Amino acid sequence: MRFHMKMNGARIMLECLKKEGVDTVFGYPGGTVINLYDELFNFKEIHHILPRHEQAGTHAADGYARATGKVGVAIATSGPGATNTVTGIATAYMDSTPMVIITGQVPTALIGNDAFQEVDIIGITRPCTKHSFLIRDVKDIALTMKKAFYLARSGRPGPVLVDFPKDVQMAQGEFHYPETVEIRGYKPNLSGHPRQVEKAVSMILDSKRPVMYVGGGAVLGNAAEALTILARKLSVPVTTTLMGLGAFPENDDLSLGMLGMHGAYCANMAMSNSDLIIAIGARFDDRVTGKLSTFAPHAKIIHIDVDPTSIKKNVRVDLPIVGDVNDVLTKMIKQVDKSSDKLPGFIADLASWNADIADWKEKHPLSYKQSSTVIKPQFVIQKLRELSDDDAIISTDVGQHQMWTAQFFKFNKPRTLLTSGGLGTMGFGLPSAMGAQAAYPDRQVITICGDGGVQMNIQEMATLVQNRLPVKIVILNNNFLGMVRQWQELFFDKRYSSTCMELPINYIKLADAYGAKGFLAKNPSEVEAVIKQGFEEKGPVIMEFMIAREEKVLPMVPAGASLNEMVLNA
Repeated sequence: MRFHMKMNGARIMLECLKKEGVDTVFGYPGGTVINLYDELFNFKEIHHILPRHEQAGTHAADGYARATGKVGVAIATSGPGATNTVTGIATAYMDSTPMVIITGQVPTALIGNDAFQEVDIIGITRPCTKHSFLIRDVKDIALTMKKAFYLARSGRPGPVLVDFPKDVQMAQGEFHYPETVEIRGYKPNLSGHPRQVEKAVSMILDSKRPVMYVGGGAVLGNAAEALTILARKLSVPVTTTLMGLGAFPENDDLSLGMLGMHGAYCANMAMSNSDLIIAIGARFDDRVTGKLSTFAPHAKIIHIDVDPTSIKKNVRVDLPIVGDVNDVLTKMIKQVDKSSDKLPGFIADLASWNADIADWKEKHPLSYKQSSTVIKPQFVIQKLRELSDDDAIISTDVGQHQMWTAQFFKFNKPRTLLTSGGLGTMGFGLPSAMGAQAAYPDRQVITICGDGGVQMNIQEMATLVQNRLPVKIVILNNNFLGMVRQWQELFFDKRYSSTCMELPINYIKLADAYGAKGFLAKNPSEVEAVIKQGFEEKGPVIMEFMIAREEKVLPMVPAGASLNEMVLNA
């Protein structure tokens, strides 16, 4: 006879997290999760990190997930605690980050009665989650959590919210965790169709000007190795989106760097003149395509993605392949090997295409002119790359510094760039770095921020210090909301409406107030010394660089322009 110990719902929830291998949780306690936190006191194997704001906690769980590939977990109380997570949830949804967010809720009998700190978080988050669950019975906790984690990590990953009423946390039940789960209507196709793979390889070998266009799906799908093998076998050039950086090593001769609005000239020209685009885990968003009616006018398109709704969503597609990116690329490698007799001729025929690409690279490389008196942000980024560890994890906030990082840092490994792509969330950089550092205490983690975004979650300095998380915070300070200012300069006759941030913040004193170290560089000769000082410190550090105030991110494709209509100098 089997005996099952009764336990309360809060403990059942935590036992579920243990079963899913969760080792780190970012959460903020409150009245409707107090029972959960009381049980958490006994779960020493789950490391809990207390952020200073629920939005930051959600971003931290996001950073943890992006850096590790595991599901990130965040906890918040009901009402304002839950609504504070929404920006972090939407950020994760847009960038397909696997997360489970557990929110407290008022007792089930009070739901809908405008009880204290009640909010319909299910309704609020429905548009920006893969699914939102409300647990109404203690018997449903285990199955619900199994479904939540399965949904979060399978197919196209994403955030799942679980709303957990207080009375369900207190109710008694038995714990049975299911080994597997079936969700009606949710059957992600992970295996690419062999016939479609054959057609894709045939189209590639028949092309003369092919380009691999790689998005974040290649990183999420752990397909970097297969992608690199395939590209090198075929000698086909590779360009990545912002989210795809690191999926293909940028120090490889086949790399074109990032494409799109602030992409490299050679990448945008290659896309505009290609006769075949192999899209891999990318979604053809507007920052990449520019004016849709003129995008890649000569190219056929192969589109590989695990999410069938992403295929044909924005552009016509000649050959769709639905499946896990790593699975499809591995099958393509085998198919290329079967066609090895055709490879020498195909590669020889790429000579004129490669010559065109080499000419574009030489004609308009990513460049800047460093003066002796003013710090150029690109110079700081390059120095950071030169002096940082090979496996350093870089997170960014959103704005000019994000684009300079994408252009000049040169990423060679997947999961080493954490940045908000789809939603463009200011305030993401510092807490996402916090999550990555919690996952990898011994790796170098650097967050690159502007003076605007860094202040949106600066309170997490306290979390870094308290938890001994040695994140290095780089602030490129131009006393502007730089990207908006750039648009105002170029398109609004320099009417700098509400973009000047003239109040001088003493970040060195701020670091000291939190118990951290701070260093400041005001001229180019101080940049390297400040970076070295910051890297030598064992704890969290702020490194502030006073950069050229009106430096622009170039190249730039203006809104509504074609991809090849780049502003190169302004």
